Amino acid sequence: MASFITVQLKKASEVDLAKPLCKFIQQTYAGGESQAEHCRAAEELSKLRKSALGRSLDKHESSLETLLRYYDQLCAIEPKFPFSENQVCVTFTWKDAFDKGSLFGGSVKLALASLGYEKTCVLFNCGALASQIASEQNLDSDEGLKAAAKHYQFASGAFQHIKDTVLSSLNREPTVDIAPDTVGTLSLIMLAQAQEVFFLKATRDKMKDAIIAKLANQSADYYGDAFKQCQYKDTLPKYFYFQEVFPVLAAKHCIMQANAEYHQSILAKQQKKFGEEIARLQHAADLVKTVASRYDEYVNVKDLSDKISRALTAAKKDNDFIYHDRIPDLKDLEPIGKASLVKATPVAVPLSQKFTDLFEKMVPLAVQQALTLYNQRKADLVNRLIAQMREATNLANGVLASLNLPAAIEDISGDSVPQSILQKSKSVIELGGVQTIDQLMKDLPELLQRNREILDESLRILDEEETTDNELKNKFKERWQRTPSNDLYKPLRAEGSNYRNILDKAVQADKQVKERYQAHRETISLLCKPEQELNAAIPSANPAKTMQGSEVVNILKSLLASLDEVKREREQLENDLKSVNFDMTNKFLTALAQDGALNEEAISVTELDRLYGSLTHKVQESLKKQEELLNSIQNSHQEFSKMKQSNNESNLREEVLKNLAVANDNFVELVANLKEGTKFYNELTEILLKFQNKCSDIVFARKTERDELLKDLQQSIAREPSAPSFPSVPAYQTGPAGGNKPPVPSAPTPAPRTMVSSKPQPPARPPPPVISTASTLASPTPAATGTAAPPASSAASTAPSQAQGPPYPTYPGYPGYCQMPLPMGYNPYMYGQYNVQYTPSPVYQNPGQAPYPGPQQPGYPYPQQPGYPYPQQ
Repeated sequence: MASFITVQLKKASEVDLAKPLCKFIQQTYAGGESQAEHCRAAEELSKLRKSALGRSLDKHESSLETLLRYYDQLCAIEPKFPFSENQVCVTFTWKDAFDKGSLFGGSVKLALASLGYEKTCVLFNCGALASQIASEQNLDSDEGLKAAAKHYQFASGAFQHIKDTVLSSLNREPTVDIAPDTVGTLSLIMLAQAQEVFFLKATRDKMKDAIIAKLANQSADYYGDAFKQCQYKDTLPKYFYFQEVFPVLAAKHCIMQANAEYHQSILAKQQKKFGEEIARLQHAADLVKTVASRYDEYVNVKDLSDKISRALTAAKKDNDFIYHDRIPDLKDLEPIGKASLVKATPVAVPLSQKFTDLFEKMVPLAVQQALTLYNQRKADLVNRLIAQMREATNLANGVLASLNLPAAIEDISGDSVPQSILQKSKSVIELGGVQTIDQLMKDLPELLQRNREILDESLRILDEEETTDNELKNKFKERWQRTPSNDLYKPLRAEGSNYRNILDKAVQADKQVKERYQAHRETISLLCKPEQELNAAIPSANPAKTMQGSEVVNILKSLLASLDEVKREREQLENDLKSVNFDMTNKFLTALAQDGALNEEAISVTELDRLYGSLTHKVQESLKKQEELLNSIQNSHQEFSKMKQSNNESNLREEVLKNLAVANDNFVELVANLKEGTKFYNELTEILLKFQNKCSDIVFARKTERDELLKDLQQSIAREPSAPSFPSVPAYQTGPAGGNKPPVPSAPTPAPRTMVSSKPQPPARPPPPVISTASTLASPTPAATGTAAPPASSAASTAPSQAQGPPYPTYPGYPGYCQMPLPMGYNPYMYGQYNVQYTPSPVYQNPGQAPYPGPQQPGYPYPQQPGYPYPQQ
């Protein structure tokens, strides 16, 4: 019996998985023990890949277990890391398993930044190694038979899974070894071999011949299907045809069919159908003879042939002397049944029994994205509520400043600084006054320029790589098969444009802050002066002395105290809003496990309403209460203004006090805005640095991919056959000779290039024998003797009628072919372009072919050669 067919493993290039995965982890997860644990897991994954793919694997279960663990881990990290060309960019390079390369170039390989491609190639190696392990089993034991059948069925399932998923995983044309036609054929071969193992086990266990015949016939059917795939699929690798795959499939199809006929003949004998027994044995004998004559170097069928021959001889003898049963035709025999005991093992993760997810604590990418969206919704809600409260507080301060409250009711003496103004002055001085604002204003342009430089550099490296990619695309045309940089960088360019718009808006905000500062700088500087200078700058007056102790003043003081209480409550509300924290990870994981998908919006809105519903209600109540208090304060102030004594000094003093109150509010707001701007620019710097790293990583990966692709293109160009070189046109053909001739083209049109077929070709034609010219040289040439040339028939009689030496085989289209040397000066490309007949030498006529007498070509400028007796005109 022939040895089983095994599949060779693909070879992978070395890849460092730890570095890009750790970079993604550091950018995505907060620092701490979890981040360090994820980084250690990334390093373990890189070691596992090196163990599975970076060394030669033994044909042992432990090696297959390592491959299966790595495949399971790839499946586990797929939903947790965004492997793509513009996110976690890792380029995996694999060589074609069946391509051995050439002298001038390496074997065919494909490099893709796709985790699906890595999974496909690893699963191919799992199936290939399983086929090798199965072929090494001891088929003389039950354990060996069971292990071989299990591994062949697993290999069949692995190749079938690749056939179903490879095109969607790669989104481009794969190498030939993992193409759907190839892996589909390999799946059929593995299934056929698994069925053959069950046939061997049934034979070893001496089961009923009817069952054995059905098992053998089913195996022959599987082998026949695989053979037809090889025969009619032009896309299969040449390895199938020029190695032992193709002939072994044909041989095993015949062998298993012969086994089926043999065991069915035993069943016919038991049923007293002696003629059918002989017919089946004769068919089995013919099948074995075919195998022995055509595939003897691949398969040894001597034992099977002897067994069938003995049975056929005995059956014929018994039938001739005893039974005299009629031997039916083969087409009249009842078909042998089929029994399939095998099926391709489906690929269900985890494949390894010892698999442990290295990133078990890392949430899937879908949950990460849901958490990001939830945090964004949460931040929007909190910022909106805080902004509403701050706007209300600023509105209240503005109203009080316009009414000169509380300074108006505190200004009793008319020649001292009101207590509220002194408190505001002290607060401004403690915060640094105008020096603080000046320093913050000075820092903003530097921070802005730094961010612009980072953004410009990030986009510049993208532009440079895209320009190079376009140049190579224009140079190599359709050979340059990779994603265009213009398409790949669209998300990055959109992100860069967003950052550019953010910077432009920040510049406008900085301009507004600067204008506001310039408008209030003088008054803020006045607040920064000592009490004596401040008192001297305020005009003296005593407008409110008569109002002391009046009811309206007491009402205003009560309303102002209530308003201050509302402001303090808002500060506490703002702290409460910022302190609310809830981890949504478990909720999203639970929803993903239950439904298989996430409705982030519905889950987030429900949870945010539960967490922030009461706080939102308090904010709205605070806003409503302030509105009522301000209306009451304005009404009371109108009564207060009517009762006040009014003069120019008092009006001027009140105006200055109002400006000082407004200056305090503007100082507080300007400092807050400038600090917020500084924080914004610093945070934006970190974001832009991450963006720059992302651009640098993808450009580096693209450069690496570009270098690999250029190397492959150079090797493929070196493997291509060079264009044929044509001899220059002889001088006698370029001018008229012997009459008017049609114009001659400047160069002959080359014949179409012969492409190498992927189908089996007949053996190469043997070279022609070297014919001795001694006999022709012995007789003088016509040019030398001056006598007439002998007739062509006599010249032909001196040449042998057939090439001497061993008998050469003849092929259709080449009867008795012998290459004829061409005379010097004869141009075969010009034949048929002139109205001149070419006369071949009669010495080299094929046997039985009449000579070709004729005149010599006119204007032939070359002397006659020995052995070519052309007649002279």
